[in-house]
Amino acid sequence: MKIRHVLFAPKFDKRWESLPQETKHRAHKAITQFQQNPFHPSLRLHDLSGKLRGLWSISIDRKNRIILEMHKDTAILHSIGDHAIYRKS
Repeated sequence: MKIRHVLFAPKFDKRWESLPQETKHRAHKAITQFQQNPFHPSLRLHDLSGKLRGLWSISIDRKNRIILEMHKDTAILHSIGDHAIYRKS
């Protein structure tokens, strides 16, 4: 399965701007890997529960995550940041 389209929600764009350059670099690599193979083990793709049910999460590194929504070959990236994004989303 390949993700052909990646869309960025306004909230994602806003949080992206506040990230350190190194985190942005790692996030870019994770997004590229996600497009090629969403199930790559390094991404630790998993579905979320509770108020975030229907959304998914991938890992950027040990600290940071991306919350996203998937529809066939399209992913909508909703939020990015440390574990606090689960409470803020």
